[in-house]
Amino acid sequence: MDNKLAGRGAGPGESPVIAGRTYVVTGSASGIGAATAALLRERGAKVIGCDLGDADIQADLSTPDGRRSLVDQVTEYGPIDAVLAIAGGGKTGLLETNYFGTVATLEGLRPLLAQSEAPRAVAVSSTSSLAPANERVLQACLDGDEAAAVAHINADPSLAGAAGAYGLAKRALNRWARRVAPTPEWAGAGIALNVVAPGIVDTPAASWIFASEDVRTAVESASPQPFGGFPGRPEWIAELICWLGGTDNRFVTGQVIFADGGAEAATIGDLHWR
Repeated sequence: MDNKLAGRGAGPGESPVIAGRTYVVTGSASGIGAATAALLRERGAKVIGCDLGDADIQADLSTPDGRRSLVDQVTEYGPIDAVLAIAGGGKTGLLETNYFGTVATLEGLRPLLAQSEAPRAVAVSSTSSLAPANERVLQACLDGDEAAAVAHINADPSLAGAAGAYGLAKRALNRWARRVAPTPEWAGAGIALNVVAPGIVDTPAASWIFASEDVRTAVESASPQPFGGFPGRPEWIAELICWLGGTDNRFVTGQVIFADGGAEAATIGDLHWR
């Protein structure tokens, strides 16, 4: 446990691995972000909530100006201990928000994060990252070429929506995190960086799935969640994010953890271990 937490102590209902820490939570106004922010506050953390509205910091992560604004505003708050980059989804700007916005948040706040005694970072991906890849889009993302990545998406109608731009953004995010987590700038600076990839969770962003029984049945059949049921609950994902972002996480970094009721295992089996 770091010295700050040891000195403060945890009050009733608070967690000694969370209490006294300061967390930046993007997407804090709804869904998994709101559930995570609520859980952290219940356990004694200070939360700096970030979203398009109804948050401490209002910024649009689909734009370069919005990303810079978020970093600048967080910096004004002073020291932070963890960045939980949960913001995502959306009907437009899928690639811009879910990949470039997330990476800019994490990279932009990394110097501030490195000042913590126990810095942690978590990004939220999705089981949509398992969809077939378009290597041109992925490479443009990993090269940091936002204009080229968006141009590739706009040029191919098949890449629209969850099966296209959204899934590609999350797949690129997984690959980015796996690449940078072990580097001197992250692990070498004591910063654990992990990714949580939820399955279908009952959030406003997923409401389109439940609006039609036919769509719900099709999605559930394509991505079964045998453990926990369909859909999952935001607070279940929040628990994992909080653990990864807390001081109890001393040895886990660079991981893409599917919190999906078994959907990833049911979909691809033992592919990675062959």
